[in-house]
Amino acid sequence: MPDTAPLLIELGTEELPPKALDELAAAFAAGIVGGLAKRGIGADGANARIGCSPRRLAVHVPAVARMQPTQKSEVLGPYLNIGLDANGAPTPALIGFAAKNGVAIEQLQRSSDAKGERFVVRSEKPGQASTALVPEIVAEAVKALPIPKPMRWGDHEFAFVRPAHWLVALHGSEVIDIELFGLRSGRQSRGHRFHHPQPVHVADADAWFDALRGAHVLADPAERRARIRAEVAAARTGGVPHLSDALLDEIANLTEWPVAIACTFERAFLDVPQEALVTTMEANQKFVPVFDGAGRLVEHFIGLANIESKDQAEIRKGYERVIRPRFADAKFFYDEDRKQPLAAWQDALKSVTYQQSLGSVWDKCVRVAELARVIAGRIGADAGLATRAAALSKCDLMSRMVGEFPELQGVMGRCYASQGDKPEAAEVAAALDEFYRPRFAGDAIADGKIGQVLAVAERLDTLAGIFAVGLKPSGNKDPFALRRAALGLARTFVEGGLDLDLHALLAEALALLPEAALAAGLGKGKDGKAAPLDAGARRQALADELYAFILDRLRGYYGDQGFGGETFEAVRALSPGSLVDFDRRLRAVADFARLPEAQALAAANKRIGNLLRQASTKPASLLDASLLEAGAEHALVQAIERTEHELAPLVAAIDHVGVLRRLAALREPVDAWFDAVMVMAEDAAVRANRLAILARLRAMFLRVADISLLSGA
Repeated sequence: MPDTAPLLIELGTEELPPKALDELAAAFAAGIVGGLAKRGIGADGANARIGCSPRRLAVHVPAVARMQPTQKSEVLGPYLNIGLDANGAPTPALIGFAAKNGVAIEQLQRSSDAKGERFVVRSEKPGQASTALVPEIVAEAVKALPIPKPMRWGDHEFAFVRPAHWLVALHGSEVIDIELFGLRSGRQSRGHRFHHPQPVHVADADAWFDALRGAHVLADPAERRARIRAEVAAARTGGVPHLSDALLDEIANLTEWPVAIACTFERAFLDVPQEALVTTMEANQKFVPVFDGAGRLVEHFIGLANIESKDQAEIRKGYERVIRPRFADAKFFYDEDRKQPLAAWQDALKSVTYQQSLGSVWDKCVRVAELARVIAGRIGADAGLATRAAALSKCDLMSRMVGEFPELQGVMGRCYASQGDKPEAAEVAAALDEFYRPRFAGDAIADGKIGQVLAVAERLDTLAGIFAVGLKPSGNKDPFALRRAALGLARTFVEGGLDLDLHALLAEALALLPEAALAAGLGKGKDGKAAPLDAGARRQALADELYAFILDRLRGYYGDQGFGGETFEAVRALSPGSLVDFDRRLRAVADFARLPEAQALAAANKRIGNLLRQASTKPASLLDASLLEAGAEHALVQAIERTEHELAPLVAAIDHVGVLRRLAALREPVDAWFDAVMVMAEDAAVRANRLAILARLRAMFLRVADISLLSGA
């Protein structure tokens, strides 16, 4: 019998939540592979294969050893100076340690570490058969699954994401005896609910995928996705189907044997904005929309059935019957909404509370409009258009369409602003949709400048307001999506090239908040009363906290682009006001870090910073040339003066790369000076003079970043 065999674990259930299935399947597989590794059982975990479908979680692990290796253990005991008294006799501590581990004192061994020699108990025991350990591995993996709301069924005490109905556990062809959720494991799986309702015999672990495929179940999620793509591509619609990755994932997790059905709807529904129709098709019905070559929606769509029907016409009728009332509702809401201009909903916003201490949604719009006016003026955009867009930005929330389809906020604002007897300016209409961008990871920022202005103003007010009232994110809880808002704000600055002072904008956003909001976030004292409000100090503290919060989001953003954490922190240490300037500095530091002089200069800068920080003597305000030593010290001061002169035009041109490359030339005179002189000289005047040299060096490097934080420092 070979020493290894594949392992197959399958837990069959009722239909699992489609949006959670991928995470559950990955966690289940990781739990099994991790459990094997934890117990030292050899296995090809790197090639473990996830198997899942709406009715099962499974994992196939190749080459799992039949036996666990010999288990060695070492229990650390007291050090010799504690275990033995002055006469070398065992102390109570050593006697207790030996008794606790069931060995005689004479059987204790010794080992050494950095603190000295100590007593240990070493033991070995034969490894167990892997099949004896797999039951507890499965139990641990199931227990660790991310299930926020487990459910109970029948009169059982146990709970799981959905009721469990069968369990397959095979090591090669051998059944592993496991009891879980009242089920006894075996080799009988189940096929498609309709195509193959009878049990599926699984001969061995390697036969599982093929056995289920023969029972009309594609248990490999990648194979199921490939079939869906092929079915959609082959469907005859006369157009171009658009199957998004998110919709593909959801359909794959709803079907075990997907079959595409081409369908149609009435052309009259195409009068409704296509975003509304696409939303209801994808989000509500899981249908694939179809477009023409110009990107316009056509009257065709594709449904994915979980059955290979002999009468596809009946399924088609069902899909078309289901979608018709949803489209009819959308058309009714759209027609009703268009009976009044978008601005007519402004009064309704005054009666909708945004947050108790921050006022109504209209109050928020007023604050955003003022910020938009200021920002537009600073970047040369039309302030009138920006304030108009801000005043209309939340109006579509009161429309019937957004009430029915919340995903369309912004989209409907753009549509309604573009229509009517007096349509809004094109820039305003576009901004009402664009300012929500980026809506998700990987989404682009707003294209137009008015959209970018509104995106910045909206997020500044949101961040300032929610932080002020004390509802900032904590742990993994972020109910107001402030982390996403902060990243969207930062990306809009950087990618939009908005060279603005973030410190100033945060101060202005906080200045627009009512003092009631500033007070709401203050904690209560020991007497149960709210702490007195110092509005100025409170706003400054919030501005500092918000700046740090926004930069925290940027760290991950740049990390995804390959910038190291040290490079980021080197720039962050200077707290640049403009995030566009932050970006320029970051790229300059990354370029500098690749130079051969970088490591030595980083170390020198760290040394300079430490000397200046630790010195009890203040640097001289002016260098005294008469106190300079001939040779290396004179050469360094001349190099500093020459470099300062050469840096002036580079700094004026904001050429951070040029600044750092010029500073790199100081490596040799700096190294020579440190080798030749004692900075902390006994003579106080000489010491102060040399500290002044260090201060000038430090100031030059800090014009771009704190390079002492780079590697090598």
